[in-house]
Amino acid sequence: MKFNKMTLALSLTLLGSASAVIAADQPISGGSLTVGVETEPTTFNPQLNGQDKAEITLRNFWESLLARRPDGSFVPWLAESYQVSDNGKVIRFNLRGDVTFSNGEKLDANAVAANFRQTQVAQYCAGTSLCLMGSHIDNIATPDDHTVVITLKDVYAPFLSFAAGLQILAPASWTSPQLKSGGKALAGTGPFILENYEKGQQVTYVRNPHYHWAPATAQHQGPAYLDRVTYRFLPESSVRTGALLSGQVDVIEGISGNDAGEFKDNPDFTYQHALNTGTPYSLFLNVEYGPTQEVKVRQALLQGLDIDPLLKSVYRGERTRAWGITSPIDPLYDKALEGKYGNNLTAANKLLDEAGWQTRDGEGFRTKDGQRLRIELIQAQATVRDQRDVLLQAIQAQARQRLGVDLKLNYVDSGTYGDVRKSGKFGTIANSNTPTDGVDIENHYRPIAQGGAINYSRVNSPEINALLDKAAATLDLNQRRDFYSQLQQLALPQLALAVPLYEPEDQLATASYVHGYGFRSYKQMPESVYDVWLSKH
Repeated sequence: MKFNKMTLALSLTLLGSASAVIAADQPISGGSLTVGVETEPTTFNPQLNGQDKAEITLRNFWESLLARRPDGSFVPWLAESYQVSDNGKVIRFNLRGDVTFSNGEKLDANAVAANFRQTQVAQYCAGTSLCLMGSHIDNIATPDDHTVVITLKDVYAPFLSFAAGLQILAPASWTSPQLKSGGKALAGTGPFILENYEKGQQVTYVRNPHYHWAPATAQHQGPAYLDRVTYRFLPESSVRTGALLSGQVDVIEGISGNDAGEFKDNPDFTYQHALNTGTPYSLFLNVEYGPTQEVKVRQALLQGLDIDPLLKSVYRGERTRAWGITSPIDPLYDKALEGKYGNNLTAANKLLDEAGWQTRDGEGFRTKDGQRLRIELIQAQATVRDQRDVLLQAIQAQARQRLGVDLKLNYVDSGTYGDVRKSGKFGTIANSNTPTDGVDIENHYRPIAQGGAINYSRVNSPEINALLDKAAATLDLNQRRDFYSQLQQLALPQLALAVPLYEPEDQLATASYVHGYGFRSYKQMPESVYDVWLSKH
């Protein structure tokens, strides 16, 4: 399938006969929905959330200033309009005057400005992309109750995407003891209100009866159709599938390649899937620690691993191979590297020999100066999803068999993950990221000292930095794409800062009586259940 910047059509597949029925029926209000989800949020504060898969629950409670059409253009939401100055340095948001937070506070200019000011508070935003964005703000003004004017220090092209998508917290949230963890004390403006959270079990939201400010991308206006929605945390794919097939839940997400066939062409269900935006799931290789300090070792991993058969084996052909630094559906994507590296065993082993890893120990692993070629791979437990543990085990086996590399898998909790990242003592971190418009590229390749919150490769390259600066300094999409294309050539074939694996996607399977559930336009992640209705209660 081809994507282009003009259309960016939602790349989803709707299967089954339910679609014709849905089109003919009229939405019905009432009822409760139960959704089986893979990921339990580590925080219910959307600004500090680092789990893309947790957005399926958070998006019901939290909203942004603007929404986006499938082509990436912006439409009103909490802001009824916006303007960008000719020089690109001043952004003006004109807010709606009829929005209230779930705690009764009014959404006004001071409330919105407080959210942007928090992006400049290091104690709050450390370890997130908020600090990177906040570092470009020169001034935040509120000339009246419904206007926020943000002046940037310099032209910074990714900022509008960030600002438009920043999820807004109520003023009382900033003094809440639940600010970092999130909870009922934090108030949003969404169509649902957090009712109850049972750690390790489920979270329940109830309809916000006062809601009437949905964006133009929504299918209706006014309160949500559902009375309540419960998200049950079911981390095992087979358990989620069994729960839907047996009627214990109405919807599931995160369907494995093995289980997709249960719902395709099944009249009792509707199956959908869509690629995400942002950075592919990749192995980011640390240039400052251990064997991956050597560029030839990094290049050997990029060239020597054969990813395609692993994806076909693990996902049964249901996932998309990744080749670049951003998603194939991103307007900034450059397909120049597709098929240009990998599965070159001769070149990879020659690189390792040239790097001095020429001898082998009794188990067949390469050695140098008596030390085994061991690379520690860090994977946060919070982002182990979509059979990634199975994929990493397959990569581990292939690295040993094909290259003689001892890839040590280390799954860590959130606290340890943060400590390891700060220490820099790891070989590689496996992760993905969904921000768009270059925000994902900035996050991964901007130096840590300059706000690269997830610069797992710990790169600080003058050439890459210069390209990041040039791409950020122009609002011309074609120029930005060209600069990022040059950066991609540096980051992958030359410096081998990462080994792209696959482009994350979301899958939804719904019972035939569930209507209106789908993916948000442009970012193509599961939408809130605002438009969802049930033909049986």
